[in-house]
Amino acid sequence: MKTKQFILLAMAATMLAACTGKDDKKGQEEELPMVKVQSVYQETVTLTSEYTATVEAFKTNNIASNNGSRIKRILVDVGSTVRAGQSVVVLDDVNIATQQASIDQQRIQLANVKRDLDRAKELVKIGGGTQQAVDQLQATYDAQARAIQSSQRMLSTMGENTVLTSPVSGVVTEKNYNNGDLPAGLPILVIEQQQPLKVIVNVNESDFPKVKQDMPVVVKLDTYGDEEFAGKVYLIHPSIDPASRTFQVEVTIANTSNKIHSGMFARVNFNFGSQQSVVVPDQAVQKQTGSGVRYVYVYNSNGTVKFTQVELGRRLGNRYEILSGLPNGAQVVVSGQSRLNDGAKVKLDNSK
Repeated sequence: MKTKQFILLAMAATMLAACTGKDDKKGQEEELPMVKVQSVYQETVTLTSEYTATVEAFKTNNIASNNGSRIKRILVDVGSTVRAGQSVVVLDDVNIATQQASIDQQRIQLANVKRDLDRAKELVKIGGGTQQAVDQLQATYDAQARAIQSSQRMLSTMGENTVLTSPVSGVVTEKNYNNGDLPAGLPILVIEQQQPLKVIVNVNESDFPKVKQDMPVVVKLDTYGDEEFAGKVYLIHPSIDPASRTFQVEVTIANTSNKIHSGMFARVNFNFGSQQSVVVPDQAVQKQTGSGVRYVYVYNSNGTVKFTQVELGRRLGNRYEILSGLPNGAQVVVSGQSRLNDGAKVKLDNSK
């Protein structure tokens, strides 16, 4: 009887231990982090770079006077469209009259010196004068003649500047004086050439070998949403700013419809071709706290995950281009990363 009871107790203990082991194993499985994974592959990625800038006039000309004359009449106003060579400002010619009177007075004085010089020469011939007196009068005559020539050139310049013309075709954007004003400091008018317009963008040093003269670019303006405007590289500045690690590129924008104006905010997109790159969902990419390190967790066939640092390229909608750190065909964790660490064993969530 005792033997039978012992056997029954032993069987019960074995069954209890077996049940307990199953429960422990089940509990451990339930404690594994649940994650979703996704396979990632190489895709053809367009190599583009976008930069922001402000639209500027292709050329800006300051219309000013250099002879100190008062403004007689301004022939245009802000917003006026002008053509190259068009008269835009007429200056008072009072200074010209004053200058001419001064020249006339100098000529009278020169004639008097010439008369004295001729008389001195005659006296030398008859022995009644000295060569020193002749030389002194000749020097005076020559100096006054040069002074008259200089005054005449100045008068000619004043005559040319009495009517000011625009050197470019464009639009009047500033008018700083009115009729009758005496200009001081500021230009009378500012005229901007707006066909074409331009933007100056600070391009990253890494793109320096890719930017080429006359290469086409796409320009978008916040004013017009997603509408695209054609542009091209007009000038590449050869030096790189050591502080910002950028170089300047001037891009011209066709403005045939006159929709674009200086001062508008522009986004300039350079297209440098394409390449094959691994692309991952943005949910897979994590940022390490306290640093700029970006990483993903790669799922291994043994049911563990590996911490993998990656270098990001461009953002492509809800995905990232990976420049390095992730092989083609890898499986990356796209949800459940909060409980993970390098080498952690995980359980796959196969729900959709």
